[in-house]
Amino acid sequence: MAKHPNAVFSLPIAVERTSNLPLYRQIYDAIREAILDGRLRRGLRLPSTRLLAQELGVSRNIVVLAFEQLLAEGYLEARTGAGTSVAKTMPEELLHVGRRSTQERPSPKRKPLSKRGEKISGLTASVQALAPAARLAPFQYGLPALDELPLELWGRLVARHFRKATRDLLGHGDSAGLWSLREAIASYVGVARGVRCNPSQVIVVNGSQQAIDLAARVLLDPGDCAVVENPGYLGARSALLAAGIRLFPVPVDREGLAMPVLKRRRPNAKLVYVTPSHQFPLGVVLSLARRLELLDWAARRGTWIFEDDYDSEYRYESRPIPALQGLDQEGRVIYVGTLSKVLFPAIRFGYMIVPEDLVQPFVAARALTDLSSPQVEQAALAEFISEGHLASHIRRMRSLYMERRDFMKRMIEEELPGLLEVQDTEAGMHFVAWLPPGADDARISRAAAIAGLHVMPVSAFAISPLERAGLLLGFAGFSKPVIRKGIRELSLIVKRCLQAA
Repeated sequence: MAKHPNAVFSLPIAVERTSNLPLYRQIYDAIREAILDGRLRRGLRLPSTRLLAQELGVSRNIVVLAFEQLLAEGYLEARTGAGTSVAKTMPEELLHVGRRSTQERPSPKRKPLSKRGEKISGLTASVQALAPAARLAPFQYGLPALDELPLELWGRLVARHFRKATRDLLGHGDSAGLWSLREAIASYVGVARGVRCNPSQVIVVNGSQQAIDLAARVLLDPGDCAVVENPGYLGARSALLAAGIRLFPVPVDREGLAMPVLKRRRPNAKLVYVTPSHQFPLGVVLSLARRLELLDWAARRGTWIFEDDYDSEYRYESRPIPALQGLDQEGRVIYVGTLSKVLFPAIRFGYMIVPEDLVQPFVAARALTDLSSPQVEQAALAEFISEGHLASHIRRMRSLYMERRDFMKRMIEEELPGLLEVQDTEAGMHFVAWLPPGADDARISRAAAIAGLHVMPVSAFAISPLERAGLLLGFAGFSKPVIRKGIRELSLIVKRCLQAA
């Protein structure tokens, strides 16, 4: 007798590989349509993502993205040990309580979008499916210790600048940023990160995501090729794809971006997106030899390097490694840093440092995007940096995060011996914990989400399949009691999922 007699082993899906619509979006649309028109009845158990991927001849990560979006929107339900099923209550019914039933209302027709709009729509859904939730939950990556912020000091600085704000400070301001902030940033990155620049090369932006979007607009044309790390940051991939850029994934090994692979395959790339100081998500550091190789390769081919200096401030066993930009002799590196993870996500301040001959076009693109960042907050931040408060906060957090990292590693060793292998990390605010061979990290992630844990599957950040599954675990933003409780809950989830596999 079948364990799940109502399970579906074939879905009404046909993927068109020549379509401009991403494959995951085609799968999402087909399942959603089949649910809404009744071909997939409520409560029906769907095939596993692995089986469906095999049937469709696509990467399992693509199917996982489609399922995750349907789960997030309420069309599917996932229960530990019971797989994924069609929801018993449709989200449209929840939104229209007391109104006419869905059978009585004509289904609305989607307004036509441009090709770029369709692409952005699909990519936005994928980013939302993988983005950190608004509700802070263990073990969300990229989340700093919000309970340790110098909020009283920050509040005094902001209030002081509001009280004495001039007419100029209350206006739109320079699209490149407030000059005092640009000076403070140039001085800070020169000392802390070994970056060589003057204040005129600094452009203040609203986070690294805006910087990536600006680089795609200014440096690349639709159809151009860009090299990205595999696995790598989903936000960068999405921004480049939305701009019509073809991606060339290059694997990451213990020394960072695999330069031997890049040089052997010789892609005709106009840009390389890289996280050399603390690779996202694996946490490895691009070795000095590979840094010099990459700079030489880019200079000879006329390729731009986009250096996302992710999590670079937090290095625990040694001094932070100087930025790639400081080694650049040819002016090929666009350097980007952010304060969202150093201070708090809502601050939405980042900065670009571009070669001098690129300042004007980048500032023009910045002006077209949203004109400028808030002036008063920029003034407060300039003072926060120049008076040494930022450096002091980073030193305190480095000590705290190292303590929380070590505690989480001990908890994993106690609660999950032989089931999670923590990858040694000397830097950053998260680490990767590898699962046993054959484990399904996406399934564990979904089960953890039901239990209130934000545990990302490493496979979600890969373009092509990885040799091993793993979980991304953020430790910086959580106290020891929260870490202890969360790891014990995760232990039960991992054991159940592995036993059911």
